[in-house]
Amino acid sequence: MAEKKSNRLKSNLLWLILIVALIIPQSRKAIQVTMHSLFSKVNSAEILEPENRVMLSTFNWNLLDEDGQHINFSKAKGKVVLVNFWATWCPPCIAEMDSLEDLYKAYGSEVVFLFVTNDDMELVDAFKTKKGYTLPVYNPVSQIPQEFETKSIPRTFILNKAGEIVVDEKGALDWNSKDVHQTLNDLLEQ
Repeated sequence: MAEKKSNRLKSNLLWLILIVALIIPQSRKAIQVTMHSLFSKVNSAEILEPENRVMLSTFNWNLLDEDGQHINFSKAKGKVVLVNFWATWCPPCIAEMDSLEDLYKAYGSEVVFLFVTNDDMELVDAFKTKKGYTLPVYNPVSQIPQEFETKSIPRTFILNKAGEIVVDEKGALDWNSKDVHQTLNDLLEQ
């Protein structure tokens, strides 16, 4: 009986510590990122069936790169594209960023990667430097294509060369998985 009370007390104490840790902003973000990282390992990107794919209505979308240079999304027309909407303050975005960086390193010369945020570029630069990321980040300058409109982040799209959205995922995922590599390889061969 005394052992059950002791175990219950330990369990209650652990829950209390977790609740207090979640209340404190500095530890809350770290806990959230860790939890989303764990969940991302079991979530995988699903390829949309051809009948469920949506054709991008326009490639006319202006962006600003990290060097302050204007680019137009039309340069990506006819290529395989990965667009990720994210923010430096977003725990699930941070949780999936390592896998996106690894995917970018593996396919950056073959696939167009656009990591799009509304965050200030100085903040983005500090974030990338701290994490050692090299992926290209952009700020939107004009209205985004309707098919990319989202109310939640992270949100990631993969387009085939025809401009169809073949992957549309919300939340943190492991983007450097075998399945994603196979998907990109298949799209590059088409």
